[in-house]
Formats: sequence, structure tokens, C-alpha cells
Amino acid sequence: MTPDDTSMSLMGHLEELRSRIVKALLSIAVAFVPTYVFADWLFGFLREPLLHACPDCSLIGTSPTEAFFTKIKVAFIAALFLASPGVFYQVWRFVAPGLYAHEKRYVWPFVGFCSFFFVLGGGFCYTVVLPIAYAFFIEQFESIDVEATLRISEYLSFSARTLLAFGVTFQLPILSFFFARIGLLTHRTLIGAFRYAVLAIFVLAAVLTPPDAVSQLLLAGPLILLYGLSIGVAYVFARAPDENADS
Repeated sequence: MTPDDTSMSLMGHLEELRSRIVKALLSIAVAFVPTYVFADWLFGFLREPLLHACPDCSLIGTSPTEAFFTKIKVAFIAALFLASPGVFYQVWRFVAPGLYAHEKRYVWPFVGFCSFFFVLGGGFCYTVVLPIAYAFFIEQFESIDVEATLRISEYLSFSARTLLAFGVTFQLPILSFFFARIGLLTHRTLIGAFRYAVLAIFVLAAVLTPPDAVSQLLLAGPLILLYGLSIGVAYVFARAPDENADS
């Protein structure tokens, strides 16, 4: 292969990546229309974990435009979850050229399960993690005899980052399943990398969550359990030797 061929190949991959990103953004834009229509209801829904932890707590706005941009952000977050099948489909289409023909048949299971676990991760965060997190933080206010009054932008930022972090990390067993099916990893590979994975998990938790130990532990703990589940998934669904021979 000549340098020109290599350059063209690289440019082709970059062009394909750009095309997939644009199409994923378009799917999010389409989903944004209905979510913005229901932005008021969605924001009320997003407040429930705080109200569950502290019924008397209130949110305040400190800028004339804060409520407007809050509605846009809430609608965008909901659009990410609503458009997740389209986004994951574009991810698959980007990696599909590097797969064998028999591996490409996993496109719809990949899209379906990734979307399901993305929403499941967000749902787990909403119903379990956020109420615990806000109960802990409100208790810290009470311990120093300070009334908790939160800015809506800061509340939304914390909730959104945590929801999306759990949505992303719940993809781990799904990725383990598909990588095991196409022969890219085994349960032995995951077991051997466990110590490094734990370190990486805590680094990832520090990056994805707000800078406090409680949020990081609330993400790192389930993620370590998901890694253990991924080991079991890779063991059960690993490609059989005869499948390797056929490929």
C-alpha cells in the first residue's frame, strides 16, 4: 500500500466518522422536538429525586434566562435517551465495515440491547442513586444548620451528568457480549485485567461524576458489579471453537 493509499484510507474513515456523527446529531434533533414540547413536565419529573429526599427543599433561579435554558437542557437530555437507538445504529454502521459478514447480523440486537441498557442505566440512577445522593447532600446541609436552596442550573448539571454516566456505564455487559461473540475477548481476558479495570473505573467515575466522593462511589460500585457481570456474560456467550474455525 502506498502512502497515498494510506492517506486516502484515513481520510475515508474520517469522512465516514463525520457522516455518522452528523446523522446521530440529526436523530437527536428530531427527538428534541417532542421533548421540548414536554420540557415543563420533564423538569418536574427530574425534580422528584430531590423532593423525595427533601420535600421542603426549593430550587431557585438567579438569571433571567436560566429557566429558558433549563428547559432546553432538559429537553436535550431527554432527547439523548429517546434518540439512543438512532445513535447506537450509527455507531454500529461506523464499525460494521471492519466486521465479518456473519458478524454484521448482530446489528439489531446490538442497537436494541444498547438502547435498552442505556435507558435502564438512567432509570437505575433516577430511582436508586439520585435519591440516595440527594439525601446525603441535604443531610450535610442540616448538619451545619444551613437551609438547602439550590440553583436550578446546578441541580440540573449534577442530575444530567449522573444520569448519562450511568446510561453509558450500563453498556459494559452488552459490549462484553458482542465482543465475546465475535472473538475479540474472553472471560479470561477480563479476569486478568480486573485490577487495572478497577483502577480505570475509579478514574472514569471521577471524570464522569461531579467532584465529590459520594457520587464517585455511587458510580464506581455498580460499575465494578457490571464488570463482574461482564465476565460471566463473556464466559457464557463466548464463541465456540467450531465457530472460530468456520470464520
